[in-house]
Amino acid sequence: MPVIRASEAVVHEMHGARFTAYATPSSGSKELCAWQLEVSGGSRGVAHTVTREEVFFLMKGAVSITIDGQVSRLAPGDAAVIPAGSTLGVDNDAEETASVWVATSVGLEAVLADGTRITPPWTS
Repeated sequence: MPVIRASEAVVHEMHGARFTAYATPSSGSKELCAWQLEVSGGSRGVAHTVTREEVFFLMKGAVSITIDGQVSRLAPGDAAVIPAGSTLGVDNDAEETASVWVATSVGLEAVLADGTRITPPWTS
């Protein structure tokens, strides 16, 4: 079983957020992906439709998650399950950066409102 050290995690920046990838196919995972998402204070996420189920677990700060138009505010220790095919947005109205642990299956894609498909490098 591979161990991914913090110093080995790969950091990606996209749409004003930071994604620190731990469990990925390139780090030895065959089925699952997991990363830390950092959402800066005062930021609005880009709405996108996910092709695979995701689980968000808020570790620090606060975020508002919009799933198919329904907004829920998460506090540390809260989790949200985002079903495959749902449209997702993540916003941080607070001043401090929020930290979210995210897990999904290999192959997740995000489809933007204009139809653009993004295959995040931390999921393939």
